[in-house]
Amino acid sequence: MFDLPAFDDHEGVHFFHDAPSGLRCVIAIHSTVLGPSAGGCRMWDYPSGAEMITDVLRLSQGMSYKNAMAGLELGGGKAVIWGNSKTDKSEAMFRAFGRAVESLQGRYYTAEDVGIDTADIEIAAQETSYAAGLTSGAAASGDPSPITAFGVFRGIKATAMRAFGSDDLNGRTVAVQGVGSVGGHVCRHLAEVGAKLVVCDVDEAALAVVSQRDGAIIVPVNDIYDVDADIFSPNALGAIINPDTLQRLKVKVIAGGANNQLKTPQMGALVRDAGILYAPDYVINGAGIINVAAEISGSYSRAWVDAKTDTLIDTLGQVLDEALKTNEPTNTVADRIARARIKAGKR
Repeated sequence: MFDLPAFDDHEGVHFFHDAPSGLRCVIAIHSTVLGPSAGGCRMWDYPSGAEMITDVLRLSQGMSYKNAMAGLELGGGKAVIWGNSKTDKSEAMFRAFGRAVESLQGRYYTAEDVGIDTADIEIAAQETSYAAGLTSGAAASGDPSPITAFGVFRGIKATAMRAFGSDDLNGRTVAVQGVGSVGGHVCRHLAEVGAKLVVCDVDEAALAVVSQRDGAIIVPVNDIYDVDADIFSPNALGAIINPDTLQRLKVKVIAGGANNQLKTPQMGALVRDAGILYAPDYVINGAGIINVAAEISGSYSRAWVDAKTDTLIDTLGQVLDEALKTNEPTNTVADRIARARIKAGKR
């Protein structure tokens, strides 16, 4: 594990197994320099343990950068549970997960992510004080996905402004990959301003909702990369921008809520060379963790969340502007700023 590129000097990687409930979980803590680590829990049926470890390490590192770019007093961490989120969940499993989080004594705060919903986190919270995205409690604000989605929508507009000279999305075609808890809300916001939507997802029920509500055209999952669109908005899993998919894209903007969209950091330069403006994922999708941070503070304020999100969108604009000025890949610029903020916090 220590020689994996994604390890990146993690402070701790914790493995948990609860045989009675079937819990197989890894919690990675990348950095606590700026504060306790925070990041959602993902449940996915990984093909192998090695892929599970790589995913949690990349996600955890991304949370360090995300929290730094959002200006939060939080470090980066992430949890993943190995299993099928549609068939393997149980109360016993999430109670065991809650005990795992509690055992870290506040070094990691958890919340929802892919495959995990508010009800799951509510169960875990019966065993730990270090959970957010709750519907009950003094500072509870519920599922952060709608907040994440609105931030992504605003980030799409900010990126469109740089790519097209206008943030008016009326008549723009947006290819949306994933219409779940974040992507579905992104589609709603886009449709409200007149964007034309082409969507895909493995969840047919979610597709039906978006198609009926927003007038979206549905295409097979693998065909989304071939859509003749202005903007590609990935809102599902990561590593979907790779040499194979990049050569199929016909867009000028990549801007979406998925984490770790680039298969490798080097893909940023290839995206730039293809004439596509990429909104770094951990910057554009940071509104949700801002909402979680407000809960963790113990005194939730929507006004504070909105003000922090305004600053985050300004930060995204600064990243894009610097990249365009210097001809650097946008992810390179964002990484440099995030690392500098973490380093400054350590001093």
